[in-house]
Amino acid sequence: MDIIHYLLQLIQYLYLQNCWLLNFICRYIPLKQWAFDDSHSPKYQKFKIDELPLVTDFRQGWDYKDLIPYYEKRYGRKIRPVARRSECDIPDSCSCPRCNAPKPFLYKNNGSKGQILCKVCAARFSSAESRFSSSKLRCPHCKNALVAKKERKHFILHKCVNPKCPYYLHNLKKVDKDALKEDYGKNKYKLHYLYREFTMDFFRMDLNTLPKYSSSLKFSRHNAHVMSLCLTLHVNLGLSLRKTSQALKDLYNISISHQQIANYCKTAAICIKPFVDQYPYQKNTVFTADETYIKIRSVKAYVWLIMDAVSRSIIGYQVSDNRGVGPCILAMRMAFRGLTKLPEKFQFIADGYSAYPLASMEFAKKFGKDFTFKITQVIGLTNDDAVSKEYRPFKQMIERLNRTYKASYRHTNGFDNIDGANYDLALWVAYYNFLRPHKHNQYKVLNEVEMLQGADNMPGKWQLLIFLGQQTILELQKQNSV
Repeated sequence: MDIIHYLLQLIQYLYLQNCWLLNFICRYIPLKQWAFDDSHSPKYQKFKIDELPLVTDFRQGWDYKDLIPYYEKRYGRKIRPVARRSECDIPDSCSCPRCNAPKPFLYKNNGSKGQILCKVCAARFSSAESRFSSSKLRCPHCKNALVAKKERKHFILHKCVNPKCPYYLHNLKKVDKDALKEDYGKNKYKLHYLYREFTMDFFRMDLNTLPKYSSSLKFSRHNAHVMSLCLTLHVNLGLSLRKTSQALKDLYNISISHQQIANYCKTAAICIKPFVDQYPYQKNTVFTADETYIKIRSVKAYVWLIMDAVSRSIIGYQVSDNRGVGPCILAMRMAFRGLTKLPEKFQFIADGYSAYPLASMEFAKKFGKDFTFKITQVIGLTNDDAVSKEYRPFKQMIERLNRTYKASYRHTNGFDNIDGANYDLALWVAYYNFLRPHKHNQYKVLNEVEMLQGADNMPGKWQLLIFLGQQTILELQKQNSV
């Protein structure tokens, strides 16, 4: 009995020690590390993108022709038209927005104030503005209807104004009490649920539209070889237009102005861009994206680049005069071109900018589960959290790509217009994907085209790229004519 008593005491002692260790671990050693510690601060709440709202539609699928016999069979009550004692001023075209009941089943519910009651489905509505005429956006946390607060150029900002919303109360607890004591102190933080409803459909914009004012390939003074020499010196070697003109004069005794070289580059970009955009790139499970700025007439513009992390090819690019969600969606559409649905375990890696989660939300709303994906955001420059430590190499890939593009852009000192930026980016992407040897690919090009393998030098490859672009344009024109 003494041994059993001793063992029971030992078990109780070990149990108390385990309880103490668990308490210590829970207090001082976090079992699950937060992705971004500072992002849970109320100051960083404004950079978060809330989930999609609930959409409720008050219109039911039953028609009044189905409801009248249903009520009679189920409840033994036959619904008859309204027996009017005086003349009714309800318009003849007015009908119930819920069950489509015509004027004989409608009567005014509150006299001359405008409310109409349907005798079939008991819906109350106004002939001028009906709550059944459109769907309602509701907060996913408290189910209250959202209120349109601000109307911007491309979207309408909806807000949940319910003071008892659990999402609002949860965010309110994070705010310092000193800030709440100040006048309008809560306005410094994003506390309520917000949703941006875009009024422009970025998915209907044509990505294949060719630029206007393109010149022909009929040469009066020079020939196609001189044009390809200009592309080699300007794009491959990164010389400016004036240095390219000087190099052609010094090396080949070819007198050509820098403006003529710019015209050649513009024409070549118009021809090559369709081939670069329509090429069937190898697309894997990890995409990484980033944006960088350029100058157009000393005003900031932005270049969006999306890269496949395995093949390292640029599969999406866009030049824009703003840093909004629209250009981000267009670049993503170019990256997802040719995919009927996303591959399994798909990951999209970007920085902490809010345009990427908004764009992914629009893809999920437009295409459903086939294009539903989350953005893995790598924030900061150091690996302070588990997410940054795991996905930092992918972020560094796109940052190196930005630096490579900036090296070719730097000699331009900015562009004169956005069309010039588009032409320059299209030529550079063509060079990067099809002509540039890469060290990580054993000094081979990223995408091998059989026709380009037969060219002995770089000017010949540029001429073949122009030919492939022309063939692609003809195919697109045939598809549009059918």
